[in-house]
Amino acid sequence: MELAGWIGGWNLGHAGNAITGARYLAEAIKAVGIGHVFFIDAVLRKTLLELEQVGVARVLAHSEKSVAYMADGYARISGRAAVCMAQSVGAANLAAALQDAYLHRSPVVALTGRKPPLYRHRNAYQELDHAPLFAPVTKFHAEVEVGDELPILFAQALREATTGTPRPAHLDINGLLGELIEDAVLSAPELPVASLGDPARARPAPDPREIEAAARALALSRRPVIVVGTGGMQSGAQAAVRALAERCAIPIASSLGGRGIVPTTHPLYVGVVGTYSAPPANRIVHEADLVVYVGCHTGDQVTNNWTVPRPGTPIVQIDIDGAEIGRNYAGVIGVLGDPRRAVEALVEAIDGRRGGTDWSEAAAGQVRRWRAEMEPHLRSGARAIRVERLCHEITQALPEDGVLVSDTGYSGIWTGTLIDLPHATQTYLRAAGSLGWAFPASLGAKCGAGDRPVVCFTGDGGFYYHLSELETARRRGLAVVTVVNNNSAFAQGIVKVRKLYEPSGGNADETITFGPTDFAAVARAFGVEGIRVESPDEIAPALRRALSHGGPVVVDVVTDPLVRAPEPWSPPA
Repeated sequence: MELAGWIGGWNLGHAGNAITGARYLAEAIKAVGIGHVFFIDAVLRKTLLELEQVGVARVLAHSEKSVAYMADGYARISGRAAVCMAQSVGAANLAAALQDAYLHRSPVVALTGRKPPLYRHRNAYQELDHAPLFAPVTKFHAEVEVGDELPILFAQALREATTGTPRPAHLDINGLLGELIEDAVLSAPELPVASLGDPARARPAPDPREIEAAARALALSRRPVIVVGTGGMQSGAQAAVRALAERCAIPIASSLGGRGIVPTTHPLYVGVVGTYSAPPANRIVHEADLVVYVGCHTGDQVTNNWTVPRPGTPIVQIDIDGAEIGRNYAGVIGVLGDPRRAVEALVEAIDGRRGGTDWSEAAAGQVRRWRAEMEPHLRSGARAIRVERLCHEITQALPEDGVLVSDTGYSGIWTGTLIDLPHATQTYLRAAGSLGWAFPASLGAKCGAGDRPVVCFTGDGGFYYHLSELETARRRGLAVVTVVNNNSAFAQGIVKVRKLYEPSGGNADETITFGPTDFAAVARAFGVEGIRVESPDEIAPALRRALSHGGPVVVDVVTDPLVRAPEPWSPPA
């Protein structure tokens, strides 16, 4: 019976009673283990009422982008699918915000209302065709025209979102608020089985022949490197990767999405590789004679525009999605299957092989030398606060079970290179490219994290996007510590923009700077605790106070906009 239910995606053990679409949707969300939904009024109001009855928390936010980012953060930390909702006129905003969930491969199910078919092609107020909006950012889109389609299509949306490479799915529900489906009476619908909400449920084992080929390549290599991406983290490959690396003395690098695969202070970890990296990781991967990619899509960011590893380097690519194997590198040794199971099988296949330590020790030496270069900046007492000092203090303050949520751009580089995660129980979540993602995502992550502390790292440029969600944090009691790297600029580009303007003598700062703004005062205006930090010695006590506060806190740290984040190493032209 359990196997039949899993295959069909239905709970075959119990026939349901006739219920409304609203009640069905609420019970289905509950049945697959989703504890929170994120929405902007006005949509599925009757479903929201039913969700309260079945015990699912409803998080009202202030924009469609925020609810998508919150759902994304919730899905990443909870390990379950997530649901976000918006009315018809907000569908375009919601679609735009799913970009980050799509790029990070996060199982978010988006629900939108739409006007009935009779309104189509007649200049209906606020109405656009939703299908083209969602096509680039979802794996699956469907229109729910009649009530009896709801159980079929909701289960399929979950199935699409959580299997293979997880990615968002979208259901467009008949009625401006979805009310035509909510009001429909469904005849004895079956609820989806709980496993449909679990992205880890369908994890195929790799072909033993492919594992043998990968093991042979590893046996022939003298300078192998493992590079772990988001897929490795999603499959829970931490212990397997560590076992393989330690047995064979293989350095480990990661994408930003793979950060945390091992503690960042582990002697074999060499850092984030690619365009958002510190110099040692790129040099080490470029020197490798074999790169084993584990759940890592080999795009431009993680390969430094396909210059790292060195062109022609042998590659083993392990991925659950066959479409990714060989996408960017021809002639790879492909292993199709769950990354965790594949690495476990690879550990078995190497038959006790122990790698030499000369290569791994040389790699570790490069990392140690770079860390020594950074040490004075990490402890800098400069009054114009260096961001390295802020990163060091966050490393010291983040609890052993803490969750660090980082924005994109400079926030991603700073946190990915200079905030250490020394404990295997710490988690790192990063924006896949959408500036402003981190703050609302951290609120969603807190909903899924339970008692685990959540710290958000964002710049002032990113924090401006969703300031209104301070009210959501206060109203919902979401105890997130938001650290704002406040330099009154888009600091990642400030030096380049000023240089561009030098010949003309034009006003560069008009295009790249703003503020100054006291975000601690802004937070207090929303009823949220705010702490202003203007001296490096104030950072540590401010973080201690914030983490012990028990509610949302903004720690506004005024930093030097001209301090440069680590630059990636690139091979000579």
